[in-house]
Amino acid sequence: MLTYVYIIAITAEAMSGALAAGRRNMDMFGVALIAFLTALGGGTVRDVLLGNYPVTWTQYPLYIYLTITAGLATMLMARYMHHLRKVFLLLDAMGLVAFTIIGCNIALQLDYSYTVVVMAGITTGIFGGILRDIMCNRTPQVLSHELYASVSLLVALLYLGMREWGIQHDLNMMISFAIGLSVRMAAIRWHWSLPVFSYKPGRWED
Repeated sequence: MLTYVYIIAITAEAMSGALAAGRRNMDMFGVALIAFLTALGGGTVRDVLLGNYPVTWTQYPLYIYLTITAGLATMLMARYMHHLRKVFLLLDAMGLVAFTIIGCNIALQLDYSYTVVVMAGITTGIFGGILRDIMCNRTPQVLSHELYASVSLLVALLYLGMREWGIQHDLNMMISFAIGLSVRMAAIRWHWSLPVFSYKPGRWED
């Protein structure tokens, strides 16, 4: 199941990256690059940090073709994208949860401690979006909008907790996926977010 969700998710993430590049008036190469980084950047950073070589996408060229094609196709479909906003939000939420679980699994297979496993899951889940926003010169949305990175943290902790409780692996994945997706969609629906830290020295000056 996660494999199919992963393919759908990287396609959706690539398209979101292409749209971000379009807002910055980038050329076709820029669009393709941002699409690729958005879709596969989180897994790449995770593999590098964990020493998991070769990096996953280098063994599956289909992922490269898929993300770049999705990015370039977005240029042709841009005028219709605003009609698909809700679909994109759902696919993005699915991708966040799937990426997190996949990242946790890879770190577990490499026998890392649970703390590292959680960080690997979060990195996989959110770092593609962070790279996209850095490349597009804007504050990372995953750290400033409705619950996003915190959903990744919740999923990682829930997944590991149920693993410790002896919950069967496939059932664990389904429960973690369902809860994570539900929380993310509820956060979008009701605008749930963490408290924001706004530091403005002038507020405290006499």
